[in-house]
Amino acid sequence: MSEKLGTVRIAPNVLATIAKRAALAVPGVARMAEGPAFVLRNWAHEGVRVEVSNDTVAIELYLIVEPGKSMLEISRAVQTQVARAIQDLLGMPVKEVDVHILDVA
Repeated sequence: MSEKLGTVRIAPNVLATIAKRAALAVPGVARMAEGPAFVLRNWAHEGVRVEVSNDTVAIELYLIVEPGKSMLEISRAVQTQVARAIQDLLGMPVKEVDVHILDVA
């Protein structure tokens, strides 16, 4: 028997923190970069921008990667790890994970 006990709301900063930690765990990611400023209905913090729409998540990540590494491989690994972390930890579907590499350091 399943009863509805109420609603659960996840703050955007929780989504951003999960995405940031998942991205930083990928080998070749040096650190987060500053992304664009706050945009209406989006939430930006420490190189992560999150948008929640119809209970799905869209994430933009702004990264600085290590030199001599394949940016394509790093980007794909980040997309996979971030989407998996959001889905596994929160059970929320991920619409997209966009990766922006802003520098090499």
